[in-house]
Amino acid sequence: MSERTRVVLKSGKDQSLRRYHPWVFSGAIKKIHGPAREGELIDLYDNKDEFLASGHYQNGSIAVRVISFEPVETDQLFWDQKVANAWKLRETLGLTGNLQTNVFRWINAEGDGMPGLIVDYYGGAAVIQMHSIGMFRNLEAIVESMKKAAGDQLHTIYNKSESTLPDKPGITGKSGFLMGEQERGEVLENGYRFLINWVEGQKTGFFIDQRENRKLVGDYSAGRKVLNMFGYTGGFSIYGMGGGANLVHSVDSSGKAIDLSRENAELNFPGDERHAAFAVDAFGYFKDMKEAYDLIILDPPAFAKHQNVLSNALQGYKRLNQRAFEAIAPGGIIFTFSCSQAVSRENFRKSVFVAAANARRKVRILHQLSQPPDHPVSIYHLEGEYLKGLVMEVE
Repeated sequence: MSERTRVVLKSGKDQSLRRYHPWVFSGAIKKIHGPAREGELIDLYDNKDEFLASGHYQNGSIAVRVISFEPVETDQLFWDQKVANAWKLRETLGLTGNLQTNVFRWINAEGDGMPGLIVDYYGGAAVIQMHSIGMFRNLEAIVESMKKAAGDQLHTIYNKSESTLPDKPGITGKSGFLMGEQERGEVLENGYRFLINWVEGQKTGFFIDQRENRKLVGDYSAGRKVLNMFGYTGGFSIYGMGGGANLVHSVDSSGKAIDLSRENAELNFPGDERHAAFAVDAFGYFKDMKEAYDLIILDPPAFAKHQNVLSNALQGYKRLNQRAFEAIAPGGIIFTFSCSQAVSRENFRKSVFVAAANARRKVRILHQLSQPPDHPVSIYHLEGEYLKGLVMEVE
């Protein structure tokens, strides 16, 4: 193995690595022997010169993201094995070659042992988002591994990392096609059809992590009036219509998203007048709301991307859920979510509890929701369980 830069940790700061946590914070570092360049592979040692792990170095709060707890060389074979293992898990989950669902998360960062790397699969098109310089420096090898793992099930690869890579001098993660040129396509999720634009859409184009939760909305929708707040391109709305809702209203501040929600409704239910979509702010819609909904879905964007704004985020969740509790018809059902990694499951529940108490409604929790299995969580990195959800009955 070639000689690499050695990063020595302070006494006692090795314990998290011995528990296989994949992050090393800058404050844990005692000394660096050799050049520490952005995104380069370094070796981690404890204060007694014992090897701990190898990972990508980066200037920032999280200084090292571990990719192996054994000494390794990150050659093509290394990435071939990592990417193939991730594909095989989705195969085990019945997602590859599935005739009813051809959209899933292929690589889920720490959950698949590749911190800083997200890959979503849309019926033959793979969309890459890189969140670390280390992964960016290995882009060419990772793309080659993806082609080997998926074979003829892959026709397009789009790198959408321009907005997700850290802003570092000399790093230009310009988005663009690495294979094929298809900008949008139609996918299937549990038999429903969705138009996805992975070039212009939010994240990689679709919120794949809500697949099983959308299905549950369908189970509760029969005979109900459904409000899909922060509805984006209408995912929950389509399942509500399929589940037999009397009416479904999609609300989102993005006019483009609302237009696509109308397209998706027409694609699945041609000429069906039960669906209407409105490009308006959520709190403004609640203020002027005239319909008495008895199923409300709250799926807002991340209110807290960092711990330093956690308090404001929790207040935001409280205000939003209180409006829903005050507005919903007796006997109604509320699906409420947080996709903020910085918000713990306990803190989210507390915010919803305060909202229910302030609204003076009787509330029962029916389900506690999370992300589906193609978004696996390493047992050593519970921060990866970012999606929290509650389904509640309101008397």
